[in-house]
Amino acid sequence: MSRPLIGITGYLEAARWGVWVREAVLSPPAYAKAVDRAGGAAVVLPPLRAGAVDDYVRGLSGLVLAGGVELDATLYGATGDERVEEPQPHRDRFELALARAAVQAGVPLLAVARGMHVLNVAQGGTLIPWLPGEVGHDRHGETGTPHEIQVSVSSKLGKALGDRVEVTSPHRQAVKRLGTGLLAVAWADDQIVEGVELQGHRFAVGVQWHPERDGDNRLFEAFVDAARA
Repeated sequence: MSRPLIGITGYLEAARWGVWVREAVLSPPAYAKAVDRAGGAAVVLPPLRAGAVDDYVRGLSGLVLAGGVELDATLYGATGDERVEEPQPHRDRFELALARAAVQAGVPLLAVARGMHVLNVAQGGTLIPWLPGEVGHDRHGETGTPHEIQVSVSSKLGKALGDRVEVTSPHRQAVKRLGTGLLAVAWADDQIVEGVELQGHRFAVGVQWHPERDGDNRLFEAFVDAARA
């Protein structure tokens, strides 16, 4: 049986090789390795033209919306915070269009960290622009503190991972208002949403942490199984 083709969103960043410094399409290899271990074939998608997303979606069996720089707050009607890294408009436009196209086409989707925010905003939701000011602590900060989250056992996420999972999820923003059709399915002890799912979709799951990094590949396996089906 052939492996399902899984697209992974990439970054445009300056990179050095030999004597050259050029803009390059980059992706942390942990995503591709997690897809490969789960039985998928990974391909990195360059964020070049939002108009190309329908062609991408038609050729893919599944899509990973990868982590990275936070979304531009103006995209969900908020004011940006100066403590948040400068947004990347080209990537925001591309990934929002890609997420909407994948949802509309019913393509299985795993949204990781920033990717969960992209999925939420693509569905009309909003974010908390500066999370430490909202919750009064910095346990979700840059380094992140390992913590246990509660997961709905009836959700796809719960069926893959169980009702309790220890995660490390460094992030400065979080879901505020859920987008249309999205359900919160995982929470930290301060009630910050750590996981979402799209109702009625074959597999559209967003998580705040980085499952590609933690050595537990069960979520990627569930995602690739849905893509294979």
